[in-house]
Amino acid sequence: MFKKILKNEILSGMTVALALIPESVAFAFVAGVSPILSLKGAVVMGLVAAIFTGRPAMISSSTAAISVVFASLIATYGLEYLFATVVLMGILQILLGVFKLGKYTQIIPYSVTLGFLNGLSIVMFTAQFSQFKINGNWMPTKDLVIMIIFVVMTMAIIYFTGKITSAIPSSLVAIVAVTVASSLMDHYDIYSLRTVQDFAGMELKGALPTFSIPHVSLSLETFKIIFPYAVIGALVGLTEAVLTGRVIDEMTNTKSKINKEFFAQGLGNLANGLFGGMGGDAMIGQSIINVKSGGRTRFSAIVASVTLMIFMLFGSIFTNAIPLSGLVGVMFMVVIGTFKWESLKYGGKIPKSDVIVVLAVTFITIFQDLATAVIVGVILSALMFAWEKGKIIYAKIETGVNGEKIYKMNGVLFFGSVYKLKEIFDVNTDPMNVILDLKHAKVMDFSGIETINGIAEKYADLGKKFTLRRPNENCRLLLQNAKNIDSIKFSIDSL
Repeated sequence: MFKKILKNEILSGMTVALALIPESVAFAFVAGVSPILSLKGAVVMGLVAAIFTGRPAMISSSTAAISVVFASLIATYGLEYLFATVVLMGILQILLGVFKLGKYTQIIPYSVTLGFLNGLSIVMFTAQFSQFKINGNWMPTKDLVIMIIFVVMTMAIIYFTGKITSAIPSSLVAIVAVTVASSLMDHYDIYSLRTVQDFAGMELKGALPTFSIPHVSLSLETFKIIFPYAVIGALVGLTEAVLTGRVIDEMTNTKSKINKEFFAQGLGNLANGLFGGMGGDAMIGQSIINVKSGGRTRFSAIVASVTLMIFMLFGSIFTNAIPLSGLVGVMFMVVIGTFKWESLKYGGKIPKSDVIVVLAVTFITIFQDLATAVIVGVILSALMFAWEKGKIIYAKIETGVNGEKIYKMNGVLFFGSVYKLKEIFDVNTDPMNVILDLKHAKVMDFSGIETINGIAEKYADLGKKFTLRRPNENCRLLLQNAKNIDSIKFSIDSL
C-alpha cells in the first residue's frame, strides 16, 4: 500500500512539473522578466510552500495573478525592487498566518467559490487560444489543423488512459506520448510542431537559485514604493490559496489548515524574494492536475518542484521538446474537470440571489481579476442576505390589562430591517402607553437601536410613553450601553 501511494505521489508530481513549465514561461512574459527567473521562482515557491503547507497536495508556483500585480513595478523600478517587494509580501502573509486571520475567510460563501471556478475555467480555456497564434495572428490552416489534431490526441490519451488504468497519471502518459511523436516527426522531417523552447524563445536551462539580499536602499521612500504592491500581492495570493484549498478540500473530502497555509505561502514568498524569484501563490489548475493524478500529500508537491529543478538542470533536452499542443490538451482536460457543469442546471432550483452572485463572480473573474471578483461576491452575498433577513420581521399585537398596547416583535432588528420595523407601528392611533416586547427578537446593531429610538421620539412628541420589555440576553449589553446615550428617549424594563 505504501509503495502504491509513494508511486502515485512521485508520478503525479512529475506530471505537474511538466505542466508548470509553459505557464511559468508565459507568466514571465506577462511580468516582463526572464523565463529562467520565473522558473527559479516556481521551484523555490513550490518547494518551501509544499514543505510547510496547511493544505497537502496544493501546488504553489509563479502565477498570472502575481505577475500582473508586479508588472508595472518591474517596468518602472526594476528587478531589485521586485525582490524587495516579494520579501515584504511574504512577511505580511506570515503575519496574517501567525495572528490567525485565516478564520475570516469563512465568510466566503460557496456561490462565490462556484463563480470563481467557472470563471477560472473560462479564463484557462480562452488563455490557450494564444498557443494557436504566431505574433498575434492565427496559424496557417495546415499548421492549425495539425496542432488541433495533436491537442485532440492528447485529450483522447488522457481520457482513455484514465479509463484503462490509474497506475500512471494519464496526463503524464499523454505528454510523453505526444513528445515522442513530435520528436519523431521532426527527426524524419515530416513536420515540426511548436515546442516549449519555441514558445520561450530560448533554451530553458538554468542553474540552482542563489541567495541574495535585494539591492535597494532601506529608506522610507523605498517602503512607500513597494508597500502598496506588497499588500495587493499578499491579498491576491492568499485569496487564491483559500479558494484553491476549498477546491482540494471538496475533491479529497479533507480540510485545510488555512492559517498554516498563510504562513507557508508567506515563507515561500520570503524565500522567493531572497533567492531572486518573482513571487507566487497557489495554482488551482496544477493543484487539480495533481489531485486527479493521485497526489494526496505534500510529497507530490515537493516532487513537482524538485522535478522542475531537475528538468532545468539536466532534462532540458526533453523539456524543450515538449509540444505546446500536448500541454494545451492537458489544460483543456483540466478546464473540463474544473467547470461546474451542474451549475448550468441551477436556474430556478436555488435562490435567485445565489444565481446572481455566481454569475457576477464568474464574469468579474473573466474580465477583471480574482481578488475583485471575490470581494464583490462577498459584498453581494452579504447585502442580499441582509435584504432577505430584513424582510423576516413581524409583530404580534396585543392589549395589556391596563389598556397598554403591546408589540411582541419577532425577527432580527438591524440595518436591513429598519424600514420594515418602522411600518409596523401606528404611532398616531396607539394609546398613551406602548410596549415593545423583545423576548423573541434580537437587536443586532446601532441601526436597530437608532430606529427604535426614532419611534420612541415620535411617541414622545405626542406625549406617549414607549417602553422596551424583556430584551434577549444577547441584546442586553447593547441596550444597556444605548441607555447611557443622552439622545435615547425610550425606557427599558427588566434589565
